[in-house]
Order: sequence, then structure tokens, then C-alpha cells
Amino acid sequence: MIYQRKFIKELSFTAVGIFVVLLAILLCTQVVNLLGRAADGRVAIDAVGTLIGFWMLGLTPLLLILTAFISLLTVLTRYWRDSEMAVWRAGGLSLSRWLRPVAWFVVPFSLLIAVLTLAVLPWAESRSQEYAQILKQQQALSMVEQGVFRAVGRDRVYFIERFDSEQGIAKNLFIREQMPAGKSAIITAQSGNFKLDDPKERTLTLLNGRRYVGTPGQADYEVVSFDKLDLLVQTNIDPVKPSEARQAIPTSKLWNSDQPRHQAELMWRLSLPLSLLLLGLLSVPLSYFNPRAGHSYNLVLAVVLFLIYQNGLTLLRRAVEDGLPFWLGFLPMHVLMLLLGWLLLRYRNQPSGAFWPTLKAALKGNRS
Repeated sequence: MIYQRKFIKELSFTAVGIFVVLLAILLCTQVVNLLGRAADGRVAIDAVGTLIGFWMLGLTPLLLILTAFISLLTVLTRYWRDSEMAVWRAGGLSLSRWLRPVAWFVVPFSLLIAVLTLAVLPWAESRSQEYAQILKQQQALSMVEQGVFRAVGRDRVYFIERFDSEQGIAKNLFIREQMPAGKSAIITAQSGNFKLDDPKERTLTLLNGRRYVGTPGQADYEVVSFDKLDLLVQTNIDPVKPSEARQAIPTSKLWNSDQPRHQAELMWRLSLPLSLLLLGLLSVPLSYFNPRAGHSYNLVLAVVLFLIYQNGLTLLRRAVEDGLPFWLGFLPMHVLMLLLGWLLLRYRNQPSGAFWPTLKAALKGNRS
């Protein structure tokens, strides 16, 4: 029908704008967070761009839910405000007939979210964590950074004044090494280079330098000059392991697991696409707007219900982790929102009147 095509078209344009705005806001926040973690050394600098991409992919289901729900409320509220809904109801048509075009809009979103949460995101989470581990190892192994003190291993600190990248030779090196019994060794060399002999080890070859060994604060230092000195550098880096985070576990493994944390993760993945369908049902009665009153209380109520829905799912997810049976955690919030949507839709289909008589008529199924 014409109104359905017009409705879907307007929803699509609105959804694009809302998605871009939400993504920009959240992206700016995450970029600042990751840059701060990279500055502290908790994230490899080279990994920031890729991790942002993985993070955006992981946030897509929630963004799609918010985008669809806000778009429906925005467009349907405008229909009420411009009295188009009043004309619709004056023609004897029920609000329930809007459920079909709403379904045409939200079902593709819901299917996309299901594919993301059940298949794509577990893979992306696993690759993200493995990639972060690899880059962190590479950063730890790449000790050549001029003008910066770097701690490598548990007991050594390096400083390189200059580094010739073409020849791979470091100039003017300073090394401090903590030794047993409170002693420390200080090594200086005119030049040196690094050789990778093993994924967890590097050999540092120093040329033309001195080694001072003694106890700080005491005059017992031993001085040794050398033409060449090889130091074995232990990086203490474990090999890359598959991620054990539950977000990275394949859905097929969750189905066959009886561990509470796995059941909680499965419940969450199934709840996201289903929650969008129920929010689409709720959007029709929640979009009600009285042009004469001029208040947008419906939007406040919609936000409150959305927060209750999402927080309720989060609490039940934690309850499943603590041992609550899967179905007792999965069903309550969805059933509650389904009943609430059904009741609000019947209520809005009643002629305007006092709250309690209208509610009783809705419960009885009368149209007075």
C-alpha cells in the first residue's frame, strides 16, 4: 500500500541519520579511550586503528537496536503530531494495522543482528584479542626506539640515543640490569645491534663499551672494558593463545555447554534480535502524542521502558551466570514486554477517555 511504502522510505532516511550520529558519538569516546590506553602501554600503538574497527563491529547490534527503535518513535510521533494518526483512526482503522509495516522495517534489522551476534561477533572478538596479543608481542620484541627508556624483561632497562635504520645499528647505548643480592650492572657501548634468534629471545651484540657491576651507594664497583659483548634478552612473552573470553566462544559450542557462563552468553545473543522485534511492537502505542497537550511524555516513557528492558536482560544474564536455569532467565523480560505491548496497543485503540475505564475496556476487548 502507498502508506506502507511512504512509511518505510521515511524510516530508512531517518535511520541512516540516527545511525551516523550515534556511531560518531560512540566512536569519539572509544578513540579517546584507546589512545589513552595506548599512551599507558596497555595497548600497542599500531593496534589502535584495527581495534577500533573490531570495536565498531562489536557495537553494531546495540547501535542497530537503538537506531530502529528511535527511528520508529520519531516517525510515528510525527504522524501523531501532524494529526495523520487522528485521520487514520477517524476512518475506523486500527493501530494494529501499523504492525505490518513496522515488521517490514524491523525484521531485516533483527535478522542482521542475529547473524552478527550468533556468527560474526564471536569470530571478530577472537580475532581482535589474538591480534592485540600479536601486536603487543611485536612491540615488546621491537626494542629499537631511540631516545626512550624501555624496560625489556623483568630486570633490564635500555636507552638508545640514535638508531641507523638503514644499517640496523644502534649508537650510544645505555643498559641498567638488576642483579641478585642488591647489585646492579650498568653497561655502556658505542654501538650495537639486535638479532632475533628465537620468537621469545633476542641477542644484543654490544661493541666498544664498559660494564660496571656493584652495589648502589657503595664504592665496590668493578669496571670491565670490552670490544664485543653478547647479551641474551628474555622477553618473557607467552605464545598467542586462543581467546577464552565468553564473547569469543562460537555459538555452536554454547549450545552444547551446560556451564552457567556459557548459557548466560547464549541467552544474551538470542535476546538481542528478539528484543528489537518486541521494541518494534512497543513503538506503535508508545509513539502516541497529543497535539493539544504539547508534551512529549511518550518519549520519556519509551526511554524508561527501553532502559528497564535492557537492564532487566543484563540482570537476568548475571542471574543465569549464578546458576538460574536458562529458560527462567531468557523468558521473563520478553514475555513481560510482549504483554505490555499488547496491552498498550489495545489501550490506544480505545477512544480517548478516562484512564481506568479505558484500561478496563482494553482488557475486556471492548471498543466503546
